Amino acid sequence: MTENAYPDIVYTKVDEAPELASHSLLPIIRSFTDAAGVTVGMKDISLAGRILAAFPERLSDDQKQSDDLAELGRIVKQPDANVIKLPNISASVPQLVAAVRELQGQGYDIPDYPEEPGTDAEKDIRARYDAIKGSAVNPVLREGNSDRRAAAAVKKYAMANPHSMGEWSSDSKTHVSSMSEGDFYSNEKSATLSAAQAGKATIEHVAEDGSVTVLKEGVDFPEGTVVDATFMSAAKLDAFLADQIAKTKEEGILFSLHMKATMMKVSDPIIFGHAVKEFLKPVFEKYGDKLKAAGVNPNSGIGDMMNRVAEMDERAEIEAEIKRVMDERPAMYMVDSGKGISNLHVPSDVIIDASMPAVIRAGGKGWGPDDAQHDTNCVIPDSSYAPVYDETIRYFKETGALDPTTSGTVQNIGLMAQKAEEYGSHPTTFAIPAKGTVRLKTANGDILHEHAVEPGDIWRSASAKKAPIEDWVKLAIERQKAEGCEAIFWLDANRAHDAELISFVKPILEAEGVADKFQIMAPREATRQTLETIRKGENSIAITGNVLRDYLTDLFPILELGTSAKMLSIVKLMNGGGLFETGAGGSAPKHVQQLVEENHLRWDSLGEFCALAESLKFLADQRGNDKARVLGKGVEVATQGVLDHDRSPSRKVGQPDNRDSHFWFALYWADALAEQTEDAEIAQHFAPIAKALRENADAIVAELAEAQGQKVDLGGYYHTDEAKTSAVMRPSRTLNEIIG
Repeated sequence: MTENAYPDIVYTKVDEAPELASHSLLPIIRSFTDAAGVTVGMKDISLAGRILAAFPERLSDDQKQSDDLAELGRIVKQPDANVIKLPNISASVPQLVAAVRELQGQGYDIPDYPEEPGTDAEKDIRARYDAIKGSAVNPVLREGNSDRRAAAAVKKYAMANPHSMGEWSSDSKTHVSSMSEGDFYSNEKSATLSAAQAGKATIEHVAEDGSVTVLKEGVDFPEGTVVDATFMSAAKLDAFLADQIAKTKEEGILFSLHMKATMMKVSDPIIFGHAVKEFLKPVFEKYGDKLKAAGVNPNSGIGDMMNRVAEMDERAEIEAEIKRVMDERPAMYMVDSGKGISNLHVPSDVIIDASMPAVIRAGGKGWGPDDAQHDTNCVIPDSSYAPVYDETIRYFKETGALDPTTSGTVQNIGLMAQKAEEYGSHPTTFAIPAKGTVRLKTANGDILHEHAVEPGDIWRSASAKKAPIEDWVKLAIERQKAEGCEAIFWLDANRAHDAELISFVKPILEAEGVADKFQIMAPREATRQTLETIRKGENSIAITGNVLRDYLTDLFPILELGTSAKMLSIVKLMNGGGLFETGAGGSAPKHVQQLVEENHLRWDSLGEFCALAESLKFLADQRGNDKARVLGKGVEVATQGVLDHDRSPSRKVGQPDNRDSHFWFALYWADALAEQTEDAEIAQHFAPIAKALRENADAIVAELAEAQGQKVDLGGYYHTDEAKTSAVMRPSRTLNEIIG
C-alpha cells in the first residue's frame, strides 16, 4: 500500500463476462506487477456490490459491504489516482429486480424494489435503489474528459484480418425515424450562468391553480456553467410512435426501437414504456386496469408483462389478445428470435450505441421473428443525435459498405468530466404530474428557463461546467497536434446547448492560434465528412459531447474493428490522476450463458491489456517507477504477440477461449520482460518464469482444453461465488503453480 492508503493501481470488480475474465487475468497481473513493487487492489462497483452497500443496516457483519463506489469517487479526485475501469452493468429496472431476487435467495435480507412506494420507508428504499439504477458509476468516476481511440496494434490487426461486413443496397428500405417536433432537441433552451446567477438553483412545477411544487432544490451551478432545460411531449411522442408503427406495417419491414434505457435511467425507460403501450394499445385499452392491478409497468417491457399476465386469472384471454395485436402489427426486430425475445421485451436488451452500429455493419439488416434478416425502421424518438445514424445509413446506401482493410480511423475527444451534459441529468429529470409550467430558478431568483408542460411530459435539465469545457477543448488541441489529422467539433449551431459550447470553443482555439486546424460542424454534416475521410484511408478526430462520445466510440470502432471492446480509453482526470477504461461492450450476457452451459468464455480481454499498458506507463511517470515503465512496455509487446499469433478467444466450445488468451498473454509478457535490457533485475526475475511457461505450454493448453465442454456452477449470475468462479476460470494447475 502507498502512503495514500490505496493501492498503486485500483482495478474494478464489475459484472458478467468482464468480471469472469478478471478471475483469470488479475492473478497474472498481480504476480507480474509485484516484481516492480506495484500494488494492484480492487474496488467493487458491480450491481450486486452497489445493492449490498446501500443496505448495511439489514446485513450481518460478515455480509456487509463497503461503499466502494463512493470510495473510488474520492480516489479519482486525488492527483496520483490510477484506476482501471472495466465495463459494468448500468441497470434497468428488470436487471435490478433480478439482482435483488438473487441476493435474497443467497440469504441477504435486502428489501424488494418498490414499484409504487407508498410509505416513507418504501420511498426511502426506492430512493436508494434509484441511486443504483442506470449510469450510476460513470458520473462518479469520470472526473476527467475522454481520449478514446484504437490502439495502433489493434487497428493494424483489424486491417490485416478484416471482419465481415454486410452488403448495402441503394434500394434498402432501412431508415431512421425521429420526432420533428415536441422532442428534447426541439424544446431545448440553454444559457451560461453569470456570477450573479451562480449558486444553488431550484427546479419547480407551477400548477394551473398557482400551487408550487419544488421538484429539486440546491442544484449547485458554479459561474460559467452551461445550463440546459428541455422536455419531451408525451402526447407528441405517442402520436409519433403510432405513426411509425403504421408506416412500418405499410412498408413491410421490421419495427425497431433504439434507446439508452440504462444510462438515461429516468427519461428513456419512460419513452420505452410509451412504445410498449403504443405497440400493444388495444390490449392496454381493454385490460389496462387489470394489468395495472397485477403490477404491469410498460416501462419494464413486454417480458415482465408476460410474466405477470401468466399469474392472472384472465391469462388465456389476455395472452390471446396480445397475440392478436402482435399479429396485426409490423414484424419486430428481435434480440433472440429463437426464444421469441423482441426489441420491446426488456429495456436494457437493445442499447442504441451497440444496436445501431450492428444494423449498419450488417448492411442495414436486423433479425426478424422468422430468424431471417430484413430491412428495418430504426425508431429513435429524440432527434438530437438521430441524424448521425440517419446520415450514416444514407451514405452507405450511396457508396456501399466501408472496407476495413483500407479505412482510416476515428479518434474521439469527449466532454464528460464532472457529469457533463445529458448523462449527468438523472437527478434533474422528471415525469410531469400535472399541467402547468416548469421553471429553473437561479440562486439570485432569476428564472433561467421555463416550459409549459402537460401531464406525462418528460422534463430535464443538464449542465456542463466551465472548467471541464475548457479542459476538453485543450485536450482536443493536444491530440490534434499529436496526430496532425482532421479534427472536427461535432456541434450544431442551431441547437441551444451546442451554441453555448461554441462560444467557449472559438475563443480558446483563436487564443491558442489553432483555429485553422479545426472545423465546427453539426452532427449530420460531420458524419458524412468523417465517413468520406476514413474511406480515403485518412484519420479524423471527433470532438464531441458526452452522449455523442458514447455513440461514436461504438459506431466507428464497430465499422473499423468489428467491435468496440478493444478501444484504448484514457480519461485524464482533472486533478492529475488517470482513469483507464477497457472499452465498450461490457455486459455480454450471452458470454456468461455460454460459459455456464459449455465452460467456454469468448470474452476478449484485449481492452484490458491496452488499459493495463497505459496504466503502468502512467504510474511510471507519476511515481518515477522505472520498473513499472518496463512492465508497461512489456504489456504492449505481449498485446502485439496475442494479435500477431491470433491468440484471441474463439467463439465455439472446444476452441481456445478467454483463459487461453490470458495464458499466451502471460507467456509473451514474460518473454518480453526477460529479453528487455533496460532493467537487469526485471529480466533476471522473469527469465525462469518465461522458461517455465514455454516448456509447459503444451500441458497448460491441454489442461485449459480439458476444462471445456460441461456445465459449470458459478454460484450466481449477478453475485457469483468467489471460490467457485476462481476454480472455473483458473483450471490449469500447471499455470497456477508457475504464476502463483
